[in-house]
Amino acid sequence: MSLAVRFSEYGTTDVLRVVDVPAPVPGPGQVRLVVRAAGVNPFDWKVMQGFMRQMMPLDLPAGLGSDVAGVVDEVGEGVTAFAVGDEVLGASLTPGYAQSALADAGALVAKPAGLSWDVAGTLAGSGGTAWTVIELLKVIQGETLLIHAASGGVGTFAAQLAVARGARVIGTASPDNHERLRALGVTPVAHSEGLADRVRAIAPDGVDAVLDASGHGEIPMSIDLAGGPERVLTLLAFDAADLGIQVHTDGPRGNTVRALHDILALIEEGRLQVPVWRTFPLTEAAAALDLSRTGHVGGKIVLLP
Repeated sequence: MSLAVRFSEYGTTDVLRVVDVPAPVPGPGQVRLVVRAAGVNPFDWKVMQGFMRQMMPLDLPAGLGSDVAGVVDEVGEGVTAFAVGDEVLGASLTPGYAQSALADAGALVAKPAGLSWDVAGTLAGSGGTAWTVIELLKVIQGETLLIHAASGGVGTFAAQLAVARGARVIGTASPDNHERLRALGVTPVAHSEGLADRVRAIAPDGVDAVLDASGHGEIPMSIDLAGGPERVLTLLAFDAADLGIQVHTDGPRGNTVRALHDILALIEEGRLQVPVWRTFPLTEAAAALDLSRTGHVGGKIVLLP
């Protein structure tokens, strides 16, 4: 048996329970992990509350989480890339808020020996999504990228990936996150009235591309700053699709392994930081999600089963 976080109805964290479930059995091409760390993402509480039920209907009871790092303790038929005892990280098939989870071997990479478990457990979802949207926006050296909510999970990764490409990044965030963004090579601006004027003061000719990781009504302004909708992408403003922008809802979109290799290389070179703000035991998953829901976080939140 294995402890896992489950919910039998949609709602706030009051619906969460930590229960004993049978340890999953890997099928062909799969491995089972003893989970050492599971990243907590805003997407998780949105699933729990039912905000994603139209796009992602669940058979309840269900679990949460897909960012994991752990130790392989069983391999399925045909798996040759990993063996029992290997330390890995990536995306899980079964819910990651658990002591045991399954993953496709092709969605995992080896965990570098010097990488902490808490950081390893945060990379696949936010990092993979950020890598994918930077590719979709075709950000290149010398361009200016505006990121709304640059201090958030995806925003922090996207900003650093763009800076690593040689782009200038302007990032919106609350003032208490500005110093942290500056340390990442980002020019921060306050997300408040007069935002467009503050961006134009930094980039008088506008920006080349915009990533909206906020979803708080920034799309018309973003289109204006970018000179059109073609290189404006949102992760949250689903109702703005008819404006001609890109709406991205499917995370890394099959790019997990490529993204992780790039991210790990940048971490090793000291060019990408992953600030872990708080860690919680599995039994306190509700507290971790409540903290994530506030939106006022200073880095990644991680469960350590």
